[in-house]
Amino acid sequence: MTAEATAGHVERDYPQMIAETNHVEPAPRRVRAMLGGGKIFDTTRARYVWEWPYYPQYYIPVDDIDQRFLVDEHHEQRLRQGTARRHGLRVSSLDRPGTVRVFGDDAIDGVAGTARFDWDALDAWFEEDEQVFVHPRSPYVRVDALRSHRHVRASLEGVTLAETTTPVLVFETGLPTRYYFDRTDVAFEQLVPTDTRTACPYKGVTSGYWSVRTGDTVRDGHQDLAWAYDFPTRQLLPIAGLVAFYNEKIDIDVDGQRLPRPRTHFFR
Repeated sequence: MTAEATAGHVERDYPQMIAETNHVEPAPRRVRAMLGGGKIFDTTRARYVWEWPYYPQYYIPVDDIDQRFLVDEHHEQRLRQGTARRHGLRVSSLDRPGTVRVFGDDAIDGVAGTARFDWDALDAWFEEDEQVFVHPRSPYVRVDALRSHRHVRASLEGVTLAETTTPVLVFETGLPTRYYFDRTDVAFEQLVPTDTRTACPYKGVTSGYWSVRTGDTVRDGHQDLAWAYDFPTRQLLPIAGLVAFYNEKIDIDVDGQRLPRPRTHFFR
């Protein structure tokens, strides 16, 4: 192990992602997407393409796309994966200009003859018969939710936000351990609910977010630091109704030891 690798290992206590940019793999599942009631594509030959190391995107074979909905915009772009011809989507009165890129013969292996769709341009994506959110689920990511009896305290500027000896620990590849607290162990008088909602391919759609109040106000940078999933995916049912905090922005003590605040793609 190199000195650099050793230093990186010391700075974090969780495994990093292993895929590199432009890594391409076959996706062994049926993938479909809908817009305005129209089925835009239906394929069992999708490709995973890692545009960055954290998660892949789906690239869809052009032959499996319903051509009635594609609008050629006659504009070529030179992208990292190769030359792509820009298209829009049109379904009845719905227009989604500039949301599809069709790759030509000079693309990297596995990408030629496929199209990359902007995820949010479509109403819904499905893997087999289950709707998926935000981006494809990476085949290299595992997410486990385990009940524990470790003593965990979450605090900010010395103010306790939550404390428990029965947390649920969520281990997700490429991210620090997340500590989920029963609501009876959370100091909600320090939290201010917000209207923020986010979605996760592995956990589902959040049901609540909270900012942290220290003193009488919510300071800049303390917004949306806690969240909950009341109705998570079946794989993450142990976190239903529990509350977690961003380790990157608050202090976490586990069995009396203060954890270093990690740096992730959520907070740099």
